[in-house]
Amino acid sequence: MTIIGFVRHGVTAWNKEGRAQGSSDVPLDEEGIQMAEQVADRLAAEQWDIIYTSHLIRAKKTAEIIAAKMPGVGLVEDARLRETGGGLVEGTTEAERIEKWGEDWKLQDMGFETHESIVSRGLESLDEIKKKHAGERVLVVSHGSFIKRMLNELVTDTMYEQSLDNTSLTIVQLSDEHNICQLFNCTAHLQKTVEN
Repeated sequence: MTIIGFVRHGVTAWNKEGRAQGSSDVPLDEEGIQMAEQVADRLAAEQWDIIYTSHLIRAKKTAEIIAAKMPGVGLVEDARLRETGGGLVEGTTEAERIEKWGEDWKLQDMGFETHESIVSRGLESLDEIKKKHAGERVLVVSHGSFIKRMLNELVTDTMYEQSLDNTSLTIVQLSDEHNICQLFNCTAHLQKTVEN
């Protein structure tokens, strides 16, 4: 059985502005880097064997910060772990979309990456990871919408609709019979206060 720990990247300026990021290469802001440091401290205290990451800079930087606190743990970049392609809406806020395309913009062809494309590339990557790292604990640093789609494909007894928080940890146990979500959207590392 293989354990996958999905980590969403740290926060970006576009996250805060409510801008659709998709495949746009938006960097972490200062708070995002600090959040990545916090999740790195948490994960360094646990046993993980290897880290895989999306090639987009916000995920890759988060993964590099995590890897820096885990000497000897490899880091592998995989473009198939990237965020869902957002087509024409990337870089826009909801208000800007309504102003540009009207209230029914979601019904128009915005050039979004198809669900089939996202699931196909994502499951292909995760299947390779499962085979290559059987019995290991693997971190996958990626993106909110992508992770949620993968979770709903891997764990079919529950529908995961809640958005994932930045640097949240979601752990899935993969087995040939039945995949189990052991932890969902956990951000306990962000709530830690300095103890006297």
